[in-house]
Amino acid sequence: MNKPTLTVSSSPHLHAKTDTASIMWMVSLALTPATLWGVYVFGLRSALVLAVAIASSLLCEFLLGKLSKESTLWDGSAFLTGLLVGLNMSPSIPLFIPVLASAFAIFVAKWVFGGLGANWANPALAGRVFVFFSYTTPMSSFVTPKTLASAMPDALASATPLGFAKTAIASGTLGMDTNALLQASSYPATSFAQSISAATGFSAYSIDAFLGNVAGCIGEVSALALLIGGIFLLVTKIITWHIPVTYLLSVGVFSWIFGGIPSANGAFSGAFFPSMFSGGLMLGALFMATDYVTSPITRKGQMIYGLGCGFFTFLFRYFGSMPEAVSVSILLMNILAPTIDRYIIPRKFGDTRELRKKQKEAKV
Repeated sequence: MNKPTLTVSSSPHLHAKTDTASIMWMVSLALTPATLWGVYVFGLRSALVLAVAIASSLLCEFLLGKLSKESTLWDGSAFLTGLLVGLNMSPSIPLFIPVLASAFAIFVAKWVFGGLGANWANPALAGRVFVFFSYTTPMSSFVTPKTLASAMPDALASATPLGFAKTAIASGTLGMDTNALLQASSYPATSFAQSISAATGFSAYSIDAFLGNVAGCIGEVSALALLIGGIFLLVTKIITWHIPVTYLLSVGVFSWIFGGIPSANGAFSGAFFPSMFSGGLMLGALFMATDYVTSPITRKGQMIYGLGCGFFTFLFRYFGSMPEAVSVSILLMNILAPTIDRYIIPRKFGDTRELRKKQKEAKV
């Protein structure tokens, strides 16, 4: 009679069907709609920026893998990092800047700290912030999307709505919200957005920002394209709703309550939905704040993390010197993520109030 075989192995005993490579390539796939739209509205120059950023990231990963004798090129992490770096660039950026950003992301933010899984900050965000503060002017210079090319001169159409409103308020234009400022200055809007605005009452500028007919970085302009990719990640369970929803809602709520103060409109007069669809918030909330390595582990911790990202984004947007601060906000919360995990500890399996009470009584 054959005796049953007992298999002894170390944990974990439960394994997910996904691995690192499949997750990385799925996230890259989810960014396809935003990537294609960015190339469409900004032209082939944006495709060149993306190609340079991705190639630089892969080359740096290959060289460091050779030095460390590790095969890491095909796990998709370097490709995704390069793609995110490129999507966070202006279409008109000098090509040496995405090269520097990708190199900094792979070498300094990732490999110096031990490689994939050991980095304390999202590599793409670290690379983007590094070149932003090193080359602020080219990183803040944008071009007119083709959908607005015939609407107004480049001097106005190439300014992002956030940047335009920030400059106007700083120069002393008070008593007007963002939409009123844009309308008073004849900021361009597509005829499609204007027709939808006339039928629904929504701002034409908010509609254009949602669809992707505004100036900005290659991958951040279309909230709709990013939402499509984000829903794909949620459906495939690559990410959960806790960070992106908390992040987006907190920015909207803070903006609604306090966003009107800098323009002298008072509290509860800010823009709720436009603040969530503008700038790089959607890209950051769905694809960078949700990074497994640099975000908290627990669901409660992730919501605290998302709330912190939202607070800093709101604070820097409305009361700081920069019209857009998503990258800096997420990096700040990357720093705080280990502290959140330290104090938001999940309950052990089988742990109940009654059990803790009995243990406490036993010690007494």
